[in-house]
Amino acid sequence: MTTEQTTKYWYALYTKPRWEKKVHELMRQRGMESYCPLNKVRKKWSDRYKIVEEPLFKSYVFIRAGEQERNTVRFVEGVVNFVYWLGKPAVVRDEDIEKIKRFLNEYGDVLVEPIENLKPGTDVIITSGVFMDQSAKVVSDRNKTVILEIVSLGCRLVAQVPKEQVMPVGRADK
Repeated sequence: MTTEQTTKYWYALYTKPRWEKKVHELMRQRGMESYCPLNKVRKKWSDRYKIVEEPLFKSYVFIRAGEQERNTVRFVEGVVNFVYWLGKPAVVRDEDIEKIKRFLNEYGDVLVEPIENLKPGTDVIITSGVFMDQSAKVVSDRNKTVILEIVSLGCRLVAQVPKEQVMPVGRADK
């Protein structure tokens, strides 16, 4: 086996809707390193409030796999496919997984407050949240969120981000 075949990288898997936790557990049962980022959210029932854990990324789970393991992942129940970039499964940097873990350990159920309108094409820096310190470009501006294009992960991601978590490039007042 070559070094390339034994080296393990993080990959994003696209799952069936609401299968994130199940796929994560199935991967772990198969001895694979898997990560399903869970956000602690306060939910109201008719008689009480309860903190529940919901997947941070709907229909996505991260796995750390080598070349040989990658070939069997698609056959796990609930897995739709890898997230692809330029015809290959997109690799997620170790640092990005660590940022997500640190963020979720520190925050949960974040409140969103709108800021100024951001025009499409504006370059921004994400100031907090999962993609903290990442550069992005505004695709569209919504009421309390902006749709951003993030290219630094080795693939083009389009994410809806709370406005309070972005700052136009060149602004230093935050």
